Amino acid sequence: MSVNKLFNEQLKVVNIGSPSFKEDYEKQEIEYIHLNWTPPASGNLLLLNQLNQIRPYADKINQANEQAVKIIKSAEARLIAIKKAFDVIPNMSKNTILHAGPPIDFEKMAGPMKGAIIGALIYEGLAKNEKEAMKLAESGQIEFDSAHHHDAVGPMAGIISASMPVHVLYNIVDKNYSYCTINEGLGKVLRYGANNEAVIKKLKWLEKTFQPVMNEALILSGGIDIKSIITQALHMGDECHNRNKASSALFLREIASHILSTSFTNLEKKEVLDFIKNNEHYFLNLSMPYCKLALDSARNIKYSTVLVAMSRNGVDFGIQLAHDNRWYTAPANYVKGLMFPGFTEEDAAPDIGDSAITETCGIGGFAMGGAPAIVQFVGGVVKQAFDYSKQMHEITAGKHQVFTLPPLDFMPTAVGIDIMKVIETGILPIINTGMAHKDAGVGQVGAGLVHPPMACFEKALSGFLKDIKEDKK
Repeated sequence: MSVNKLFNEQLKVVNIGSPSFKEDYEKQEIEYIHLNWTPPASGNLLLLNQLNQIRPYADKINQANEQAVKIIKSAEARLIAIKKAFDVIPNMSKNTILHAGPPIDFEKMAGPMKGAIIGALIYEGLAKNEKEAMKLAESGQIEFDSAHHHDAVGPMAGIISASMPVHVLYNIVDKNYSYCTINEGLGKVLRYGANNEAVIKKLKWLEKTFQPVMNEALILSGGIDIKSIITQALHMGDECHNRNKASSALFLREIASHILSTSFTNLEKKEVLDFIKNNEHYFLNLSMPYCKLALDSARNIKYSTVLVAMSRNGVDFGIQLAHDNRWYTAPANYVKGLMFPGFTEEDAAPDIGDSAITETCGIGGFAMGGAPAIVQFVGGVVKQAFDYSKQMHEITAGKHQVFTLPPLDFMPTAVGIDIMKVIETGILPIINTGMAHKDAGVGQVGAGLVHPPMACFEKALSGFLKDIKEDKK
């Protein structure tokens, strides 16, 4: 084409990368197409070099990731019992206290976690008051460990002590178990670090009344299919992390008749039914262990760069790969969103809790496009919720055809977060979550959105590369 002919034709403008040039086109009323583009790994030469070193293993990695995603999607969880933690959780002793997130020493823990541990020690009768509980926690006589190391998860502080009732989920496909405490509801609750007399009283009621009634009801039920409830709830406006209205109601429908058929008094049955009915977040403590169960099934798949855990302890954010069981950690970010009246962002603790296991499995923040009402709780607008659900497909190894989002034409949720895609695109997983006050005993102060720190993924990439290079030797 001649130069003269070229300049006589109408120009088609494509703006690549920087959005700042768009303003000039708009002022001049020039039509253009904007292409969002950034260099791979944001142009970081070290990361680009590591990605290039990994590329010869691409076939093995793709096969491993396909296997991991297939296993995660095939999990079929049944809620089969509610038992005391000591009776069912592996390697649980009377002096064991499990917590959310990667391992951390007591003296380094965030305020909400310390407050919850104090409450747990008083609840267990190991201490009479806060002063005694603090002294005991600092003595070295209590064994603290990540709940993830014991097939368990817990929201926010995630504290599990020996006498606490836990949901017992069983995967009928891979024959593994997972465990999670009972959601206490809103207000002053242990998971946010509250430990007053009312908190302890509720925990005792869960142990003495709720647990035996529910366990007998579950025996009569033959087990409740949790995956099917999640599937249906996603079609009813839940994302099964911070919005559990439909899922909690569906669970109540499944269990109600069995509660009524138990041998307990009418008053006890009514108390249990009312507790679930009035707790719209009840199902969170079932969606979390479902996701834990599914993801744990995909552990120890060599060469897989898919995540099987994202978790926070209020100080550090940690991730784990299907390839190995190591934690890759970095300082936790702060949640940005809507604050409750009377609180500001300065009141909030850093990101905390095991509940990001939901996003790791493709629901929660990844499914916000199917739960547009969630923006009223965590902030933002409906379009952002749609965009997040679409964007997450850019960093995952698969799609969950069972978990679909009606507002997005039944688009499957993204599943199988791939660290290589996160590094290459610079797109971080989106998590919606609650905010705990930085001080023990205050409780929830808001809710919003947060990303994991990129440093976790960079460390995981380095660790993965080191492993496969050593394996080659």
